[in-house]
Amino acid sequence: MDDLFTLSRGDAPLLLSIPHLGTIIPDDLRDRYTDVALTVADTDWHLDQLHAFARELGATILGARVSRYVVDLNRPSTDESLYPGQTTTGLCPDLTFRGEPVYREGCVPDAAEKQRRVARFWQPYHDALRDELTRLRERHANVLLWEAHSIASVLPRLFEDKLPDLNIGTQDGRTAAASVMKAATDAAAQSGYTWVANGRFKGGFITRHYAAPQDGIHAVQLEMCQSTYMDENPPFDYLPAKAEAVQPTLRRMIGGALEAVAALP
Repeated sequence: MDDLFTLSRGDAPLLLSIPHLGTIIPDDLRDRYTDVALTVADTDWHLDQLHAFARELGATILGARVSRYVVDLNRPSTDESLYPGQTTTGLCPDLTFRGEPVYREGCVPDAAEKQRRVARFWQPYHDALRDELTRLRERHANVLLWEAHSIASVLPRLFEDKLPDLNIGTQDGRTAAASVMKAATDAAAQSGYTWVANGRFKGGFITRHYAAPQDGIHAVQLEMCQSTYMDENPPFDYLPAKAEAVQPTLRRMIGGALEAVAALP
């Protein structure tokens, strides 16, 4: 397949990346997957629709089309854990978030297959991400990379109890200027939604790898509970009333962070 991602270019110093938006498992791989995996339940559903307002902010929006069950674009290509000692998922996950097998017996990808998927699916997304950051940095002294993610609110295999609605990550302050983080957390604090900064989610590979505040690239990851905007059960419907309720908060978070980036020297 040629269309591995969607890209909508804007001119503001804002790149919105949605690496887990994809639902496609290519035809030549589908027979390896369990019926459960073919439902691609761990997709970050509808985030392009939820963040449609970002175009009004002048954002560049990059969204994956291939499922994270094929290769996880927010994991290192070398597959080391981002959260050592904690249960998490890898580059080519073999279990769903709920602990169900992703692959049929004998079909789990070996190291060579993982690297083929890196070259085929992972690398093109990262090339596009890097190119867009370079393009925006040529136009602006500072740029905001906003990593948009969502997840089911209760997943006992991965974390205890229900997650806060809004989980903001900057790798404990290393991936964005303090003023950028403060703008995002201030908006969250005023929202009425529960939130935490650098808790269970501190930012994945993209946030950590591409952030370079000293060179004008400030990265923030938001992992939001899907219960804030959609039905967490199949068929994972978008719920317009809930979505419209949370969108002003998202806009204030992203818009505030963008203003803070633009005000940096």
